[in-house]
Amino acid sequence: MEPQEVDFAHTEGAAKRRREKAMGLARYVWDRGISGQELLDLTDSTLRKLAQAAGSNPPSTMETWLTVVELLDQKTAWAQRHPDHPAATPAHRDEKIMWVTPPVQPWT
Repeated sequence: MEPQEVDFAHTEGAAKRRREKAMGLARYVWDRGISGQELLDLTDSTLRKLAQAAGSNPPSTMETWLTVVELLDQKTAWAQRHPDHPAATPAHRDEKIMWVTPPVQPWT
């Protein structure tokens, strides 16, 4: 009888740790006013730096970042339903430019 192979990246414990990491990253990203699409547009290098700035080891797979995007979408929807709540406004929106380069306006 051969031992069954275990996919350690997809165990219940791994999924829980991935979700916890994603929640911490999502909080940091949300507070900077970065949207899910903007996050997906960042380079791998920038994502690693962003995770480190958030106090987290950079995720080893895109799966965690996709969970962050889902959480950001949920938070955005919640914020739209509760615009007067203090948590509906990113606290450090001015830091967004450190991560997301705004589009260059052409000379006219």
